[in-house]
Amino acid sequence: MLIRQEQPADREAVCHLVAEAFASAEHADGTEQDLVAALRDSQAFLPELSLVAELNGELAGHILFTKAAVGGTEVLALAPLSVKPKYQRQGVGTALIARGHEIAAELGYPYSLVLGSSTYYPRAGYVPAAQFGIEAPAGFPPEHYMAARLLDSARPVSGPVRYAKEFGL
Repeated sequence: MLIRQEQPADREAVCHLVAEAFASAEHADGTEQDLVAALRDSQAFLPELSLVAELNGELAGHILFTKAAVGGTEVLALAPLSVKPKYQRQGVGTALIARGHEIAAELGYPYSLVLGSSTYYPRAGYVPAAQFGIEAPAGFPPEHYMAARLLDSARPVSGPVRYAKEFGL
């Protein structure tokens, strides 16, 4: 598996991949590919943290981390993580998260936040965000709102999260 930064030539394939990955997802609204496109054009976008995984010569997965803030600390929001159905349960998502965390730490980001499966994301180091004093946005189930410490030297954070306006929160 090759994990690399998404390139402009990948955008159409990523759009289809995200739509396919979320087509049968339990908590999807069908606009995840539109969110990716909007975030690419936002001030929160970090090209280094829009990653794709290639398997057998095709795109198998995509992950996007964008800037967010807790109090005065800039953190990351992981959203979305997409894996083509035929490649799910083969470690693609886990590998994308791990590589994203490595790059994020190299860039100095202390935490990553995610709203997602409370059985999947803990395998990648995520715990309930409340353990760090991070407040879940209104309407987010606390058990599914998680954070991962990316730097051992990360200072404590607390308070509500400010996401890119493209998230509509």
